Amino acid sequence: MPKLKTHKGTAKRIKVTGSGKLMRERAFGNHILAKKSKARKRNIKTTASISGKNAKNIKNALGA
Repeated sequence: MPKLKTHKGTAKRIKVTGSGKLMRERAFGNHILAKKSKARKRNIKTTASISGKNAKNIKNALGA
């Protein structure tokens, strides 16, 4: 069977930690920020982990 190609769009958006967890950025942080509260904007800046079936599918897309 041939090697799996890395899905480059996924690779640019998701980072794999040393322990193998998948981390992603949160949405809604680029524009129309004036109406969003400080707490909400602060929360948007943090990364989120991916788990379950999504993580399995994404790891497959990354070839990891």
